[in-house]
Amino acid sequence: MQAAPVRATALPSVTDALRAVESLLMSGGQRTARRNAWTSVLEDRRRAEARVEAERVLQQAPTVRL
Repeated sequence: MQAAPVRATALPSVTDALRAVESLLMSGGQRTARRNAWTSVLEDRRRAEARVEAERVLQQAPTVRL
Protein backbone atom coordinates (compact mmCIF):
# COMPACT_ATOMS: atom_id res chain seq x y z
CA MET A 1 0.00 0.00 0.00
CA GLN A 2 1.43 3.33 -1.04
CA ALA A 3 0.95 6.51 0.99
CA ALA A 4 -0.84 9.41 -0.68
CA PRO A 5 1.39 12.43 -1.38
CA VAL A 6 1.19 15.11 1.27
CA ARG A 7 0.53 18.63 0.05
CA ALA A 8 1.36 21.61 2.20
CA THR A 9 -1.22 24.34 2.06
CA ALA A 10 0.07 27.74 3.05
CA LEU A 11 -1.99 29.51 5.67
CA PRO A 12 -2.92 33.07 4.78
CA SER A 13 -0.73 35.67 6.39
CA VAL A 14 -2.07 38.23 8.82
CA THR A 15 -1.73 40.84 6.07
CA ASP A 16 -3.80 38.71 3.69
CA ALA A 17 -6.46 38.24 6.35
CA LEU A 18 -6.60 41.97 7.10
CA ARG A 19 -6.89 42.80 3.40
CA ALA A 20 -9.77 40.34 3.06
CA VAL A 21 -11.62 41.97 5.97
CA GLU A 22 -10.80 45.40 4.55
CA SER A 23 -12.28 44.46 1.17
CA LEU A 24 -15.52 43.40 2.86
CA LEU A 25 -15.83 46.60 4.89
CA MET A 26 -14.62 49.29 2.51
CA SER A 27 -15.45 50.28 -1.01
CA GLY A 28 -12.68 50.29 -3.61
CA GLY A 29 -12.21 54.07 -3.46
CA GLN A 30 -11.83 54.09 0.30
CA ARG A 31 -9.33 51.24 0.11
CA THR A 32 -7.27 53.09 -2.50
CA ALA A 33 -7.34 56.31 -0.48
CA ARG A 34 -6.24 54.47 2.68
CA ARG A 35 -3.37 52.75 0.89
CA ASN A 36 -2.28 56.02 -0.71
CA ALA A 37 -2.31 57.70 2.70
CA TRP A 38 -0.21 54.90 4.21
CA THR A 39 2.26 55.09 1.32
CA SER A 40 2.54 58.82 1.99
CA VAL A 41 3.22 58.19 5.69
CA LEU A 42 5.98 55.71 4.85
CA GLU A 43 7.55 58.16 2.37
CA ASP A 44 7.45 60.96 4.97
CA ARG A 45 9.23 58.68 7.44
CA ARG A 46 11.87 57.83 4.84
CA ARG A 47 12.48 61.51 4.11
CA ALA A 48 12.71 62.32 7.84
CA GLU A 49 15.31 59.57 8.34
CA ALA A 50 17.30 60.88 5.37
CA ARG A 51 17.14 64.43 6.76
CA VAL A 52 18.39 63.30 10.19
CA GLU A 53 21.24 61.37 8.53
CA ALA A 54 22.20 64.39 6.39
CA GLU A 55 22.25 66.64 9.47
CA ARG A 56 24.47 64.14 11.30
CA VAL A 57 26.91 64.00 8.39
CA LEU A 58 27.02 67.79 8.10
CA GLN A 59 27.68 68.19 11.82
CA GLN A 60 30.61 65.77 11.62
CA ALA A 61 32.15 67.47 8.58
CA PRO A 62 35.05 69.79 9.28
CA THR A 63 34.24 73.49 9.21
CA VAL A 64 35.94 75.44 6.45
CA ARG A 65 36.80 79.09 7.24
CA LEU A 66 37.61 81.58 4.54
